[in-house]
Amino acid sequence: MQTVTIYPSSISGTLQAPPSKSCMQRVCAAALLKGGETIINNYGISNDDKAAIEIIKQLGASVIFEDNRMIINSKIKRQKTLAKNQTLNSTFKTLNCGESGLSLRMFAPIAALFNEEIMLTGSGSLLNRPISFFTEILPQLNVNIETNNGKLPIKIKGVLQPKNIEIDGSISSQFTTGLLLAYSASIPLLSKNTIIVNNLKSKPYIDLTLQVMQDFGLNAPINNNYREFIFQSIEQSNNQTINYTIEGDWSNAAFLLVAGSIAGDVTIKGLNINSTQADKAILQLLESSGNTIQSSSLSNVGNWSLGYFYFDATDCPDLFPPLVVLAAYCNGTSTIKGISRLIHKESNRAIALQQEFGKMGVDIVLQDDNMIINGTGIVKGAIVNSHNDHRIAMACAVAALKATGKTTIVHAAAINKSYPNFFEDLRKLGGNIFIES
Repeated sequence: MQTVTIYPSSISGTLQAPPSKSCMQRVCAAALLKGGETIINNYGISNDDKAAIEIIKQLGASVIFEDNRMIINSKIKRQKTLAKNQTLNSTFKTLNCGESGLSLRMFAPIAALFNEEIMLTGSGSLLNRPISFFTEILPQLNVNIETNNGKLPIKIKGVLQPKNIEIDGSISSQFTTGLLLAYSASIPLLSKNTIIVNNLKSKPYIDLTLQVMQDFGLNAPINNNYREFIFQSIEQSNNQTINYTIEGDWSNAAFLLVAGSIAGDVTIKGLNINSTQADKAILQLLESSGNTIQSSSLSNVGNWSLGYFYFDATDCPDLFPPLVVLAAYCNGTSTIKGISRLIHKESNRAIALQQEFGKMGVDIVLQDDNMIINGTGIVKGAIVNSHNDHRIAMACAVAALKATGKTTIVHAAAINKSYPNFFEDLRKLGGNIFIES
């Protein structure tokens, strides 16, 4: 159990945004399905990234690290037939997704492309996340599935046969991402299949999936207003080596941007303002408060002047934690919409934020689908718990930078899931932080 203590600090400086794990994991899957060689620059090192790397290794790829690059060689041969003749690297046929919900939801349909029984398992909160989507949808696609009383681990056996299908997109867009990638690798010539998605949430993440598919020459579907995804078979080639750079992560950079907004003057480099990442939406608040936006960095982040705010985070729920910090330091009542998206995270994130920020003297009310933060501009130092949730740990850490007294975060190692260097990066900016094992 790692404990981190943070004292009030003034920060300043320049940081490189960490690699996007949303992009990194999708690129790993695309590199596997494309076949041949892929060179990845600025690759991620988070626990979620490592889970995706291990999974593609077991599904037929080799991975080496050389000259600050990750080189993937996939044995999958993209032909006019399904992937039923592929052979797994692993004799155990078990894919460990760690605590990564994206890896589970994305690689389960991909694993169903193989004509072998494969087990998918995980750890931590992932063991309790809902998997009813798989039990409802995969059997319709000729995939056998067994669960552990509706939980992980699950066993699946394909080969997945794509067909016209209708799915529910309200729990997570990650299920849709998995099906899109699986369909792209399994469509035979002269066929046409449509995935109809009802009530799709987090549409920008689907934009990211489709962009990665296009970048890797996969069979990306026609997107009919996020309601229908229409696949038409095309000839595909996997002969060319792809050289791909993972862009900066808006989800994790949001914490650094908020840190600069409340505690100093920070410049974050490596962010793509044209990114399809959902959490780029934080620009809406930053631009309205007078921050300087450039093509490769956000500067003068300490120039926060907006005050209390309303923000709809339905399509970007990972922004809730940093936005709660921002709201706590505003004078007035801020409202963030979309708490229904927070139930199936590493924690019940709405309850976790309410409890831990309550310890820091911040009043949070959960009402219908809204989180109402009664900001006073004053946050108290306290002993808080991350709930083993990386984003709760980071939110408490950023809030602690201007708190009245020291803050101690229990189970702070939860940050390793997405941003292992987070505390070290805050230190580089001048954060007064002490880490205990």
